[in-house]
Amino acid sequence: MRYEFTKMQSLGNDFIVLDGVSTPLRITTDIAKRLADRHFGVGCDQVLLVQPPADGAEEFTFRIFNHDGGEVGQCGNGARCLARFLYDGELAKNKVIRVRTCQSAMTLHINPDDSVTVQMGVPEFDPEKIPFLARRAEPTYTLDLDGVESVVSVLAVGNPHAVQQVRDIEAAPVGARGRLIENHPRFPARVNAGFMQIVSTDHILLRVYERGVGETLGCGSGACAAVAAGITLGALDNRVKVSLPGGDAEVTWRGRGHPIFLQGSAHTVFRGAIELELEP
Repeated sequence: MRYEFTKMQSLGNDFIVLDGVSTPLRITTDIAKRLADRHFGVGCDQVLLVQPPADGAEEFTFRIFNHDGGEVGQCGNGARCLARFLYDGELAKNKVIRVRTCQSAMTLHINPDDSVTVQMGVPEFDPEKIPFLARRAEPTYTLDLDGVESVVSVLAVGNPHAVQQVRDIEAAPVGARGRLIENHPRFPARVNAGFMQIVSTDHILLRVYERGVGETLGCGSGACAAVAAGITLGALDNRVKVSLPGGDAEVTWRGRGHPIFLQGSAHTVFRGAIELELEP
């Protein structure tokens, strides 16, 4: 089958965006994995599929597939790319766009400077809803990582996140420790592992090991999770600059019970088409 696509990136987090509004598309785990493969496909961190709304409450349905083919419920950088894809491609007529993922509703705002602000929903700290195995909600938890204790904040921003503070972001063992955290038995659905260095109350450095992907240059929901964790611990202001390997974003949050907002850029890299021969 022939798939026409747009390759996009935000903060170096790269995506294949597929238009399932103009033409219905069948996407499976195997198709997403083949498209995302950097050697035998197009190559990306995540495959994004936009479709008509399921119930009419939102304008579009937004599906997100990780590099390993698994579908997830949130991607802030991908949502910003989706907003530009929809508006620049004239699928959306307005600069405020409502979409729904498999887990939550999102509102995308294209700003006058062409950056995009995404309302990412209300951060969730209830262990059962994250999901995370714990008796009750706590500000931080201690994980045993092959005999080494790691103190993390655990929350969900569409996806589950475990955020830990580090003194030196460059020296942080993101690959080794991130893999252990992602697959820790206390996370039934696995988890994204964030490593945060606080520079000041309005600036953090962040690296994220994403479940099903590995370390990426940028992670929008990870940026939101890190800021929400820092604000909850009293270490950060309500508006924070987040510096990731792929660039900077801004996160704004008023605190518990309020939605969190992510602002940053999104860019089209190229457009193309690929023929995939799949097993029946």
